[in-house]
Amino acid sequence: MPHRCSNRWFAGLAAAALTIGGAGSVQAGTVTGAATEWTQLANNAQLVDLMKSSGIQVDNQLTQISQLAEQIQNQLKIYENMLQNTAQLPDHVWGQVESDLNQLRSIVDQGQGIAFSMGNADDVLQQRFQSYADLKTNLPDNTTFSSTYQSWSNTNRDTIASSLKAASLTADQFDREEDTMSSLRSMSETADGQMKALQVGHEIAAQQVAQMQKLRGLVSQQMTMMGTWLQTEQTDKDLAQARREKFFSATAPSTSGGEKMKVEW
Repeated sequence: MPHRCSNRWFAGLAAAALTIGGAGSVQAGTVTGAATEWTQLANNAQLVDLMKSSGIQVDNQLTQISQLAEQIQNQLKIYENMLQNTAQLPDHVWGQVESDLNQLRSIVDQGQGIAFSMGNADDVLQQRFQSYADLKTNLPDNTTFSSTYQSWSNTNRDTIASSLKAASLTADQFDREEDTMSSLRSMSETADGQMKALQVGHEIAAQQVAQMQKLRGLVSQQMTMMGTWLQTEQTDKDLAQARREKFFSATAPSTSGGEKMKVEW
């Protein structure tokens, strides 16, 4: 548009110059009218340029507003993600870990059995099962050995029974533990933020630690049972050996009276 107006302006200017050169003289009114037309044409060209410049500025402002709106939208998304990632679980599932372990410790500490949770298990074993040196210096007689053997029997029976009860207890806890793990798996699948996922992971790790503690308790009780049984076997062998040594080291009874009687007969 401005280009066409400029061409038109130049064309008018050229026509006016030719008219002035051919006629030689022009009236003042005619000259004034041409000047007015040229001024109007120039004003129109400037107006078009101004409108074009204003349009470019408006376009730039619209672009800036669009970019600002996009930045605000991105910031809102970041803030939304931050709130989502920092949201915590409404409920926590820890299970009955402490009560299960306490029940496991109490169930193996019954009767005269030896339990892994006993702090003085070694002292109890030494008291109930004498060493070979003790048996040699203090060999039990019939009455003492009867009570000693009864103590050995009760210790082994109660230890075996408590170990089996502990294994049965942990087996009974499987269903409840599976329900706990099922809840944790569901929470893990539906976790919609980093914080929730981390909390679910921590709770699953806590369940794994609890399982390891229960397993340690069972293994410890099994080792205690085996150690008690082996201690009984060794003490029984030591007692038999002490009796053999006492028998072979004893002085043979005198037979002279019998021979004399035989001679008299």
